[in-house]
Amino acid sequence: MSTPPTALGPLTVLDFSRVLAGPFATMMLADLGATVVKVERPGTGDDTRAWGPPHDDRGDATYFQSVNRNKTSVAWDLADPTDRATARAAAVDADIVVENFRPGVMDRLGLGADDLCAANPRLVYCSVTGFGAGAGAALPGYDLLVQAVGGLMSITGEPDGEPQKVGVALVDVLAGLFATVGILAALRHRDATGEGQRVEVDLLSSLLAALVNQGSAFTVAGVVPDRLGNRHPSIAPYELLRCADRDLALAVGNDRQFRSLCVVLGLDRLADDPRFATNSDRVAHRAELAAALGERLRQAPAASWAARLTDAGVPAGVVNDVAGAFRLAEALGLDPLVALPRPDGTTVDLTRNPIRLSATPARYLSAPPARPR
Repeated sequence: MSTPPTALGPLTVLDFSRVLAGPFATMMLADLGATVVKVERPGTGDDTRAWGPPHDDRGDATYFQSVNRNKTSVAWDLADPTDRATARAAAVDADIVVENFRPGVMDRLGLGADDLCAANPRLVYCSVTGFGAGAGAALPGYDLLVQAVGGLMSITGEPDGEPQKVGVALVDVLAGLFATVGILAALRHRDATGEGQRVEVDLLSSLLAALVNQGSAFTVAGVVPDRLGNRHPSIAPYELLRCADRDLALAVGNDRQFRSLCVVLGLDRLADDPRFATNSDRVAHRAELAAALGERLRQAPAASWAARLTDAGVPAGVVNDVAGAFRLAEALGLDPLVALPRPDGTTVDLTRNPIRLSATPARYLSAPPARPR
């Protein structure tokens, strides 16, 4: 059987990035067919190799494994002139270079964008920083810090509670995705013109862009959003409500869905109540609406309500843990896991790339590389 073609098959990537945002981007490129060589520090390797527990059955940190499949790894000490010369030669020969050092570090090493792009005008050079290369160049780009100063924590959590971070390093993931989009756009430009270019992504700008409606509430209307817990600032009912045994997620986005919700719950009167006639009315009276819905929902288990509401076209579901989320994806035929082969013949299960391409599907060649020597 012939191997399916890949979208990025001829391309080579030299990956100087560490931790999450940059490695996430290069893993996306590797899944789509690019050859990715990860540059790590001799001895210690990427910081996330030590970020555990949890570890797998071989003692490897699961954090590192989440963003480093389909790559090979080399150990080069960039402070050593010989290794640095080797790295420069590899970078000049590459199609793409990705790095997330603090601004100025790669320039001092002779591996900066200006130097390498002058040597290879077709090079696409991607830099991921925390706060840009200007006044924020010296600030450390940690996800928690960016969630805090970037406003995300101010809109996450209960109204009377403390600000909360999201349960995963979401800003790093977003920046990795933006970096991937930027690299692909630069490659498209190179295909048309033969010219490479520099791609710059920073964590703070990535977060501000991802605030979407919460951001435009401020930029357009001057409204500074606050924490609403699991409620939505502009839609109701769009929240968690308690049932007989646990919480139910309701995401009612229009009047038709609201009327169907009322019919299923046997609360037809609410659909005709002028306080709840439109979405704006429901938002204005969300507390009264939640109380009325909650009283009825507490009479049956959440899974029972979720099934009945889903059958009626009302977006609803129970609150799964991570194991339950994977079981759901499996039950829906989404095949969420892929088994990646290790050199010793064993495999490691990782989350499948969510992008499905009909002609050039993602590939899964190898588990994340062992620590380089």
